Amino acid sequence: MKRTVTSKIILEDIEQLAKSLKTYHKFFSGKTFLLSGAGGFLGKYIVLLLKHLNEKVLTEPLKAILLDNFITGYEQEIVSDGSIKFIRHNVIQPFETSEPIDYIIHAAGIASPAYYTKFPIETMDVGTVGTRHMLELARKKEVKSFIFMSSSEVYGDPDPKHVPTKEEYRGNVSVLGARACYDESKRFGETMCEAYWNVYGVPAKMVRPFNVYGPGIRPDDYRVLPNFIEHALRKEPLPIHGDGRNTRSFCYINDQIEGIFRVLFCDTNGEPFNIGNPDPEISVKDLAKKVVQNMPFKVDIVNIDPPHEVYANSDPKRRCPDISKVAKLTGFKPKYDLDTGLKRTIEWFSER
Repeated sequence: MKRTVTSKIILEDIEQLAKSLKTYHKFFSGKTFLLSGAGGFLGKYIVLLLKHLNEKVLTEPLKAILLDNFITGYEQEIVSDGSIKFIRHNVIQPFETSEPIDYIIHAAGIASPAYYTKFPIETMDVGTVGTRHMLELARKKEVKSFIFMSSSEVYGDPDPKHVPTKEEYRGNVSVLGARACYDESKRFGETMCEAYWNVYGVPAKMVRPFNVYGPGIRPDDYRVLPNFIEHALRKEPLPIHGDGRNTRSFCYINDQIEGIFRVLFCDTNGEPFNIGNPDPEISVKDLAKKVVQNMPFKVDIVNIDPPHEVYANSDPKRRCPDISKVAKLTGFKPKYDLDTGLKRTIEWFSER
């Protein structure tokens, strides 16, 4: 398939990511990976990493099967070559292949509130029916490891006593709330992963990302950071929903992808793993100020009424991970502080 020119910033990230995973190169060599959601934000980085490893690192190339139906992904940015094969497929339908598969990363999903409120049925289907089909495929292929890309949204709006939030926290989630189609499908997806591990021995792990950002994220994603950057580069006021006191902890995409593969290749199964960067936990208002400080021209900040219920009462007040579990079991440690990641993200947006 046609491939667009990849930015300098993203190429630097992929090279650094390959170096950060050096001790795991042996797990990639000669193996076959299946990635759903290959056209998404995380999927694109994973695909570029696999391609880079084949071209620059591995003596025995890996193979990869890429799946996406592009409900929110960028079709034109999918890589496909002799070793990496793209197949247009919606995972709510069973997927069959005669190829052996060693590793599955089920990253298909609709993660932006702006899109999952537009596609609530599709959001529920990909998190539940799609996850069941991918787990069935993992069982049939007897994979070495399976990753389900869950979400920190499984915690809902956590009690302040449970922030930073550990994996054991059961969550404060409304089954009928504005975010429920996403939250509940991720929670049930995790339940299926644990059941497939307990019943069939499928080596499934659940990864819970916390507010991932970075180059390659859709400018029209409408989540807070790309929304701020897009407005700033257009010299428009940065819109803060409400008073801006809600807090988040942001994780640069390189750290997130490294964490995913560290979990994929670990021996602990049937369990969830927080992946994020707990430092700093920053208010939306202070985040807006950081974006303004990184602009070469003056930009204002304005407070507006939330445009949708998903950004109003159902918006979690705090979101910050406890990453001690993944750090202890895999050695994961974030490398990119917010200032560094923010500058790289703004540079990528400016490149466009």
